[in-house]
Amino acid sequence: MRRTMWGGGGLDLDAYLARIGFRGEARPDLATLRAVHRGHVAAFPFENLEIMLGRPIVLDVTALQDKMVRGPRGGYCYEQNLLFAAALERIGFSFTGLGARIRMGSDRPRAVTHMLLKIAADGQEWLADVGFGAEGLLEPMLFRDGVEVRQGEWTFGLTTADHGVRILRSLHPEGWFDLYSFTLEERYPVDYTVMNHYIATHPHSPFVARPVVQRTAPGTRRSLVGPLLTITHPDGTAQERVVPATELGALLREIFGIELAAEDLAMLEKSFF
Repeated sequence: MRRTMWGGGGLDLDAYLARIGFRGEARPDLATLRAVHRGHVAAFPFENLEIMLGRPIVLDVTALQDKMVRGPRGGYCYEQNLLFAAALERIGFSFTGLGARIRMGSDRPRAVTHMLLKIAADGQEWLADVGFGAEGLLEPMLFRDGVEVRQGEWTFGLTTADHGVRILRSLHPEGWFDLYSFTLEERYPVDYTVMNHYIATHPHSPFVARPVVQRTAPGTRRSLVGPLLTITHPDGTAQERVVPATELGALLREIFGIELAAEDLAMLEKSFF
C-alpha cells in the first residue's frame, strides 16, 4: 500500500466511483469534483449506528471502504469526509482539511468538532463537505465571501465575520440560518482522530444517546432521530411520525439505503424503538 496522508494510496478508487455512480474519467478538475461530491452525498447516508451498537468508529481507509463502499452503510462527518478526501487524493486534487464549530442557528461558542475541506479546482478554491447530514451541501461551493448558491431546491451562503471567521449558512423560509463557522487553520487526519474520539464517546456528544440517520436530496431532507422520522421540504413544511420498531428495518433499507445484520437490527429495536 502506498503511504499517503489521506489514505488515497489504499483506496480502491474504481470500487468507490462505482458505488457513487460516477462515469467517465476522474480528473482533478471542477467537473469531476462536482460529480464526485454529488454522487457521494446521494450514495452514502449520514448515520451514527456503530456508536449505538457499542462499536468504535474506525477512520482508516480500509475500515471506511469495508463499511461504506463494500457494505450498504453510511457514516458520520469524519467517516464521510475522510473517505471523500482519500478519493480526492487518489484522483490528484490539492486540498486542505479544516475544522468547524457547529452553530445550527446559535452563536454560542462550541468546540471544533466538524470536518470540511477546501479544494483547489480550475484555478479557484471550493468549499466541500459531504458529511454534514440532512442540511449539508449537495455540491461544492465557491470559497468566496458573500457567495450564494442554489443547489437543487436549497440555497446556501458563505460569509465572513469578525477575525476572519467564515460562516456557512442555509436559507430557511424565515431567513438565513447559520450551520457552522470555521477558520482557515489547517487540520490533519490526526486532528480528526482526536475529534472523533470526543464525538463518539463523550456523554455530551449529540451522537452517543440516540440513533441519528439522515439523507439529503435536491428536493427533500429526511432525518431519523431516535424513533422520530422527519421529512422536510424547501418551503419549510415538514411531516413527522414516530417509527415503530417493527418498521425500522424496512425504513432504514428503503429510505436510507442501510442494511443491518439481523442481530444489530434487533439490538436497535430493543434499545431505542
